[in-house]
Amino acid sequence: MHPSSTPTDTNLVRGHHKLGAFDLTFCSDGTYLLDGGAMFGVVPKTLWQKRAPADDLNRILLGMNTVVVRTGSTVVLIETGIGNKQPAKMKEIHQNQELLPASLAAAGIHPEEVTHVINTHLHFDHCGWNTTLHPDGTVTPTFPNARYFAAAGELAHGRLQLDRDKVSYLAPNYDPLIATGQLTLLDLDATGNFTPTDPRLQGPEPLPSIPIQTSAQITEGIWVEAFPGHTASMLGVHIESGGEHACYIADLIPTHHHLDATWVMGYDLDPLTCIAQRKAFLTRAIAEHWLVLFTHDHHVPFGYLEWNEKSKPVLAPSAP
Repeated sequence: MHPSSTPTDTNLVRGHHKLGAFDLTFCSDGTYLLDGGAMFGVVPKTLWQKRAPADDLNRILLGMNTVVVRTGSTVVLIETGIGNKQPAKMKEIHQNQELLPASLAAAGIHPEEVTHVINTHLHFDHCGWNTTLHPDGTVTPTFPNARYFAAAGELAHGRLQLDRDKVSYLAPNYDPLIATGQLTLLDLDATGNFTPTDPRLQGPEPLPSIPIQTSAQITEGIWVEAFPGHTASMLGVHIESGGEHACYIADLIPTHHHLDATWVMGYDLDPLTCIAQRKAFLTRAIAEHWLVLFTHDHHVPFGYLEWNEKSKPVLAPSAP
């Protein structure tokens, strides 16, 4: 096990930030371990290990950050970590701890009060606590009163179960939400021409029709934008209040160690698109002074960015 991966009580809530009238709380499903080479793609280990030291199995420590946004009228969760449905073999590989329920409790957030859950994409480490596995083998929504949102293209891609990434798309993370009618799929500007009964969205077992939303707005002050590259339909989540702006950029820039535009992951399905999207995002985020929220950075879950003397994007000194 990586020496920094053992959880303590201080790991449960990773930080707080006031954004205009909104309260942002950074909860955590704990840490997990992934291969450093996969996380940095073609970047040589002699370079990336200076930023993210690897253990003797070449694994680096990553976080799973759930951002809770309290707007005053809603409680919005962005991402839900790995969850508790991984088989023992996968838990042994990843060394994940299933901490999100304890983290939310430590932050004073009850599952019943969550009104919205947003998944940037449907990989297992971003939507695992959408649902909970119980001792009797049943799987039910973790947040019983919430509306859940994900991209329609993500579900359609997951249904294909392609050799390249089928291990990342696990139906128990989202099919129970379709069964209860809690999942809304986003087809921004109707570009995918999805319908509620679209065969591209159906799994092997019969499921009800799925609501399709074509607008980007989730609730007041929170909206999504397509950031393709890591997956074709991945979303970023924008948060705006009182003239301040934050963006949860998901796996486009998973940690602050990935700020270099060309340091893309081996997991990215379209690395060239990732590079172009990163460049565009960084230009906007720095010029408009966005707070950037990192999905897999356990030690730096959020921060403002700036250009350094070499015109490279870096964390601004005010970063946590």
